[in-house]
Amino acid sequence: MSQDATVPSSPRRPMRAVARRNYERILAAAGAAIAQHGVEASLEEIARHAGVGSATLHRHFPSRQALLEAVFRDRVETLCAKARDLATEPDREAALVTWLHALGAHAVTNKGLGAALMPGAGDPTLGDTCHTLIVNAGSELLARAHQAHAVRPEVTITQLLKLVGAIALATEHDSDGAAETDRLLTLVIDGVRPR
Repeated sequence: MSQDATVPSSPRRPMRAVARRNYERILAAAGAAIAQHGVEASLEEIARHAGVGSATLHRHFPSRQALLEAVFRDRVETLCAKARDLATEPDREAALVTWLHALGAHAVTNKGLGAALMPGAGDPTLGDTCHTLIVNAGSELLARAHQAHAVRPEVTITQLLKLVGAIALATEHDSDGAAETDRLLTLVIDGVRPR
């Protein structure tokens, strides 16, 4: 978290040092709890592991969705930064494939993110802002791959996100879910290449 962190409910007022530390500890505890128990992880347990009371957790994050979006937001921003880096790669197909694999790895290790990646799934966990960031990042890479004729022209970013989300959902409880996600994505990606 940067030094100019702000209280989520009041974006104009910088956090005091204690509030900033509590915010960061809550996010870290929530990230660990989500990785272990998924998006339904106990808020009370998250507060306990962060070393704060429930009131402090709710002061920073008034709802479960607000907490989950904050946890996923950092991870989504990392994925978007990776997409921006890959957008300069000369091999446009490889850039898209690399990003889809990174997205799959993030989704399977962050239980619940797979469901949130699927538009219309009725799971608001990821939040509209984070979902829009992922769609925009992936759309740019897909457009570049389309221009290079590396992907079938009818393939959309929504379809790719659904596929990644479905694979992550299918493998997130496997003992080797990340590796299985990677293998399944490789199979799926073969299906989106031009014939």
